[in-house]
Amino acid sequence: MDWPSLRHGILIVEDGFKDAAGFADYMQERIFIQEAPESLNVEELRSNLDTEGCGAIVSFVGITRGIDAGEEVLRLEFDAWQERLSETLHSLAEGAIGKFKMHSVAMAHRTGSVGPGENIVAIHVASPHRKEAFEGCSWLIDELKRQAPLWKKEVKPSGASWKAGLG
Repeated sequence: MDWPSLRHGILIVEDGFKDAAGFADYMQERIFIQEAPESLNVEELRSNLDTEGCGAIVSFVGITRGIDAGEEVLRLEFDAWQERLSETLHSLAEGAIGKFKMHSVAMAHRTGSVGPGENIVAIHVASPHRKEAFEGCSWLIDELKRQAPLWKKEVKPSGASWKAGLG
């Protein structure tokens, strides 16, 4: 789909009603959100990026630490408001594409039990330029931690505790 112009990160279209539906389809093609209750294959997720016309791919992968504050971490347990999680991640991806002029975003976050060394979250962004890709990826993980309806319980030999944020 060929869009007339972008001004200050805002798409300028001739017929807002007709083009709004087309814009939703256009964004859907560039955003891939994956639910990951059992595992998170980072490379498979990355393969969903649309990289046409891009000169940069930047990725962030968060994993479970095996030690925290000098004590072994047995696992992390993530609980989510599942009905809102994909919607929130999609909204964040749309915001990042608009704000940082990125081309494509693929994101996933684990739920359930995640052991040491296992992938928790993955964000991949494709952009024509590296600066926007780095800035957009950094913004996405910060906003995900701030906005996503996720809760984390850290389980250690000494007991379990709920942690603020996704840290």
